[in-house]
Amino acid sequence: MGLFSHKQTEVAPAPPEKTTTVHRSSTLFNRRRSISPVTTTTTHHTTHHSTSPQRSGFLHRRGEDASIVAARERVQNAERMERDADKALIHARAAVKEAREHVKRIEREAAEEARLAKIKQKEAHNISKRARPLGRHDNHHVI
Repeated sequence: MGLFSHKQTEVAPAPPEKTTTVHRSSTLFNRRRSISPVTTTTTHHTTHHSTSPQRSGFLHRRGEDASIVAARERVQNAERMERDADKALIHARAAVKEAREHVKRIEREAAEEARLAKIKQKEAHNISKRARPLGRHDNHHVI
């Protein structure tokens, strides 16, 4: 057979459900519980090969059990999710690094602004001291 196998799966009609009634003894913990029937259902699958062109998918291999295919798909999905998680972790670490660098840059800028503000304050204080004696002639008016 080629790369794609051709098979047809038919599900036989489900047999009538079996109903079993379980009688529980009246104990301390299930005194007030009602007795409920327990239902069990059995499904039979019949598989046979036919020549009709039905595609079973690329992941299905010739004669491979459906549970094996499902397990392989789950592992592949888990691997893909793990790769995505690794990428997300790398992006998160980069974002944290950038955020820390940004905070440090802001701290340096704030420290520089504070240094400049102190210099400006000292200069303003010095100018204020120089300006105190000015206007001493305003108190004495010449008549």
